[in-house]
Amino acid sequence: MNEMSFDARFARATPTHVALIGNAMPRRCGMATFTNHCRDALFGQFPDIKIDHYAMDDGRAEVEYPDDIYLIDDKDSRSYARAALHIEESGAEAIWLQHEFGIFGGSAGELILHLLARTRLPLVTTFHTILKNPNADERRVMDQLLARSRDIVVMSELGRTLLQRVYGVADHRISVIPHGVPDRPRVDADSMKPQFGWAGRQVILTFGLLAPDKGIQHMIEAMPAIVAQCPGALYVVVGATHPNLIREQGEKLREDLIALTHSLGVADHVQWVDAYQEQEELLDQLQAADVYVTPYTNPAQVTSGTLSYAVSMGKAVVSTPYVHATEILDADHGILVPFRDSAAMAEAIIGLLTDDAAREAYGQRAYARGRNMLWRELARRVGDLLVGSDATAPAKLPMRRKQVILEPDLSAVLRMSDSTGIFQHGILSVPDRRHGYCIDDNARALLLMTQVPAMDEELRDRWISTYAAFVQHAWNPDKGRFRNFMAFDRSWCEDEGSEDSSGRAMWALGVTARDAPLPKHREWARHLFNTAIVPMRSVTSPRAQAFVMLGASAMLEVEADHVEAKGALEDFGNHLLLLIAEARRPAWVWFETVLAYDNPRLPEALLRAGAMLDNAAFIQCGLDTLDWITKQQTAPAGHFRAVGSESFGTPYAPPLPFDQQPLEAQAMIDAADAAFAIDPDSRWLEYAQMAYRWYLGDNDLSLPLATRSDGGCYDGLTPTGVNRNQGAESLLALQLSSCAMNRISQRQANMAIGAAFGDEIIPA
Repeated sequence: MNEMSFDARFARATPTHVALIGNAMPRRCGMATFTNHCRDALFGQFPDIKIDHYAMDDGRAEVEYPDDIYLIDDKDSRSYARAALHIEESGAEAIWLQHEFGIFGGSAGELILHLLARTRLPLVTTFHTILKNPNADERRVMDQLLARSRDIVVMSELGRTLLQRVYGVADHRISVIPHGVPDRPRVDADSMKPQFGWAGRQVILTFGLLAPDKGIQHMIEAMPAIVAQCPGALYVVVGATHPNLIREQGEKLREDLIALTHSLGVADHVQWVDAYQEQEELLDQLQAADVYVTPYTNPAQVTSGTLSYAVSMGKAVVSTPYVHATEILDADHGILVPFRDSAAMAEAIIGLLTDDAAREAYGQRAYARGRNMLWRELARRVGDLLVGSDATAPAKLPMRRKQVILEPDLSAVLRMSDSTGIFQHGILSVPDRRHGYCIDDNARALLLMTQVPAMDEELRDRWISTYAAFVQHAWNPDKGRFRNFMAFDRSWCEDEGSEDSSGRAMWALGVTARDAPLPKHREWARHLFNTAIVPMRSVTSPRAQAFVMLGASAMLEVEADHVEAKGALEDFGNHLLLLIAEARRPAWVWFETVLAYDNPRLPEALLRAGAMLDNAAFIQCGLDTLDWITKQQTAPAGHFRAVGSESFGTPYAPPLPFDQQPLEAQAMIDAADAAFAIDPDSRWLEYAQMAYRWYLGDNDLSLPLATRSDGGCYDGLTPTGVNRNQGAESLLALQLSSCAMNRISQRQANMAIGAAFGDEIIPA
């Protein structure tokens, strides 16, 4: 047995890198203050920890946040998704979430689920509000948060009870950790009063953002009786009006309360400190108070930071019996009075102000209780949870990958097809007739029938004819475009489809003219290509142009002097060069300011066109852009991460990981194959294999999309798993990818090339 010191064997594990989500100062709200204190407490307890602070930004106030705060637009789902990606790639080992319904966007704050669903890191959630009677949306959000959280923190025993009884949470998942408080010595109140002009006064203090549920009215109504017995009494109300209330009605609440003090004749005994207080100043004011009062009117209030602070400063407290007060002041640690009962409040406060010994005894008991609530204790206990969530377990070393390549299997594709063509969508693995057919998928199916190497020739003849008939019928000579969508009753839903769908039909025609085994199919494809190429040269969509270029490149292999095909390559290729010149930035090597679907098709088109035309500019641009988009689609762990559909449309933004679709992996494989034919660098083959492994489970969720038993493929990778529907696009993408990878494998029979990128190719 190796020697190991006692300290090394029994030292406590500590969290090393945490993503903390809540609000952040200088935003003026209790959640911002609490989250900042949590961060500072973790730093104090674990000096070597790295904490990434993510804060919700409501965009309503001009708040200048420190540079180290990562802001999330609370109403923008994409902002949550980008934060999730940032967290995943930051190296964080766990997430600590401060949850309050009011700070997150969407119905009942549901947008925070958008973030949490997009990261697999262990989650510790502190719940600041637990509703006894949630509405449907609140219940839905709570249930999903609780299911996603590995560890759950509440600040009161009632919180624990509510989670168990209302939400069915197992007790072992819940930790009760009281609201943190600062560590200050207990001092004599009179020694602190002069700095605030309170010398000689008996000070009663309430602190917090002014709002109707704070019950200030009832405390003011208690003041005449208090002043009658204690003429030096001064009620100090510290805090600005709640910003939401300011937006709705200005300072009407404060003005009404001030008017009430005048009508009751106690205006000289009530002082308003209408300002947001920094913590140190607040603590000084608390230490200067003789009695702290929380006259709140909401019985369900589970936590009150100001009450916790008052207890920690050793104050005699009078409070209404809301949840937090009943727990923290039990066993004679404070005095509880009924809600909205000004007379009872006055009696309790008079008793404390006229009995120094009783006031001192309450203060001492409160201070002793507060010592168990210090921030460092909260940080220690939460730190244990963060470590306990396996966040700091050593990462497993990557194993040497074995590259499995599936043989093409047409079972699922043919299952989705009938005598008209291939259906668009599936409900799980069953064709969904409601959405009929489209030329996009029938063009892909036609492509596949020309690429499958081993197939019964009668079967190939039948299905090439079926899919070709769909493409032929889709051509609308009056519009010079292909129709796209067809209903199940074989009626067209439009006179012309999108440019992209028409471009994809041209691609299929060019490849069929080159690769179809039977001359009759090659002749048909060449005829329709020649019919459509002139009007199709007017398309302007970059992807439509790329698809036409792919078809034209194939056609030039059939007819080297095909004028229209060559013209399309030249014109569209030059247009792509112009696009990249306009959109390019130092860190953005792309044709558009946004990322969309089928991205690698653009560099692939330039590469194939460049090879046919011997155009060095096309080739160089194709290699540069393919290299760039490959890096965008490579996760930090080294696996393929397709540009997610939620990335589409955001200018110059890094790609988001979900939802990932099989189409992107297929495009990457084909583009890498085209690059290797021009630039025989093994990295292109590695990119192709990386994309193919995505189907087999080497992806963000380690879940296979290919169903090997029947040639099926799920529709995509979502934050919570695979989309278990199997539509035509996904099935065809997998089978075309398998065809491409088998061609690559055959061309690279020399296994030394496989060894160059560390993979062993194993036929499935």
